[in-house]
Amino acid sequence: MTPRDDKPARQLDLRLFQFRGETVLRDADLAALYGVSTKRLLEQIRRNPGRFPPDYGFQLSLEEFAILRSQIATSNTGRGGRRYAPWVFAEHGALMAATVLNSGRAVAMSHYVIRAFVRMRRELQTTASLEARLARIEKTLLTHDTALRDLFAKLKPLLLPPPDPPRREIGFHAKD
Repeated sequence: MTPRDDKPARQLDLRLFQFRGETVLRDADLAALYGVSTKRLLEQIRRNPGRFPPDYGFQLSLEEFAILRSQIATSNTGRGGRRYAPWVFAEHGALMAATVLNSGRAVAMSHYVIRAFVRMRRELQTTASLEARLARIEKTLLTHDTALRDLFAKLKPLLLPPPDPPRREIGFHAKD
C-alpha cells in the first residue's frame, strides 16, 4: 500500500457512526482493522484506563446499542450475538488504541483511521455549510415571495377589465 492509498480509509467511512455528538468507530471494527480480537483490544483498554478518558472512548448504553444493532444488523443476544454493549472510540481513542496494542499493523492502520475521521469531519462541515446556505436562500425566497404577493395584490385591480360605462336610461325621468 502506498502512503496515499486511501481505499482502506474510504471503506472505514462506512463503519463510522454518530453517538453523543461524536463520530465513533465500534470496538469490533477497530479490532478487525488492527488485526486483533475484540477481546484483546478491550483487555488492553481495561489495563490502560488512564489512556482512555470518556471523550476518547465509551461504552454504549442499551438504547444506543439497540440503535447500533439496527444499523449494522447484528444478531440478538442468545443467538450468537454480543451479550454486552460495545465500546466505541472517537478519533483520539482509536489512535490511542494503536499505541496500547504495540503491533506494527496497528500503527500502520492508525493512519487510515485518522484519514477516515478527517474525511468524515470535512463532510460534516460541508453539510453544515450547505444547510446554512440553504437557510439563507430560503429566507431570501420567503422575502421575495412576500414582495411578489404584495405586488400582485396591487396589480390585480389593474388587470381587471374596466367597468361598463353607465347606460343611458330609456324613457322620461323627472330630475329633482
